[in-house]
Amino acid sequence: MKKVLMDTNAYSAYLTGDKSVFRAITEADNVFLSVIVLGELYAGFRGGTKYVYNIEILNRFISKPTVSVLSVTEETSLIFGQIKNSLKQAGTPIPINDVWISSQAMETGSVLITFDDHFNYVAGLRLLDI
Repeated sequence: MKKVLMDTNAYSAYLTGDKSVFRAITEADNVFLSVIVLGELYAGFRGGTKYVYNIEILNRFISKPTVSVLSVTEETSLIFGQIKNSLKQAGTPIPINDVWISSQAMETGSVLITFDDHFNYVAGLRLLDI
């Protein structure tokens, strides 16, 4: 079973027709979106001029049978603490939302689809080679 978790920029790339992102999610058995990613998307929608349209598109995406929204769990929090501490010790901090997203990818055993290079600092995180 192939599982992927989409970062915010991967969702945006999917909407603009990025073939590598499209291929990854169509080949996956499970596609996850984090509530953290949803928050980033909603914030972006609020700052734009197509709020209602963007919400409709997102809701259609979320309603696909292979797509699930991940909530933060106690396990996510434990992994978060490990990752944040490791990054601090290594002197390679990343944005806090991305620590949460990394935690959920690791918790679910998912490959993270992202265009942000700083995720490479997270030991053990599997990234899609885009």
